[in-house]
Amino acid sequence: MLASLIASFATGETTLALRRTRRAAVAYVAAAIAGLCGVGFLVGAAFVWAAQRFGHIEASVGFGLGFLVLAGLILLFHRLMAGSRAREDQRRRRADVAALGTTAAMAVLPTLLRSKGGIGALLGPVVALAAYAIYRENHKVDDSDGVAGE
Repeated sequence: MLASLIASFATGETTLALRRTRRAAVAYVAAAIAGLCGVGFLVGAAFVWAAQRFGHIEASVGFGLGFLVLAGLILLFHRLMAGSRAREDQRRRRADVAALGTTAAMAVLPTLLRSKGGIGALLGPVVALAAYAIYRENHKVDDSDGVAGE
């Protein structure tokens, strides 16, 4: 009975949250449409002013070039930000994988320590990593031996 009460409460809360979200989305879409209409009229008014001041052809060319430059700047900014976002995503992914590995190791550690072969199972990879680190330290590539023309 308690589970059904909690489920009905959660379902009711979910429905209310969805209604609030839907109302907010409608309000934001309406505001965006009104804002775009306002910007459109301002651009039209600026064009009419420029056409009266400089002529129709000159105003059209000026507005066309201005919007093309604006589009180029937006694309350039997006491209620059995409690179930094990709690096941030990669860093976050690495941190998540490290946290997941640490959590998994900490979860398995008590079970391994209780079993007979647990210590060996823990020490085996540690010894292998140490041996690999020693191998890498002692087996560095020496570029000065193979240089032609000496």
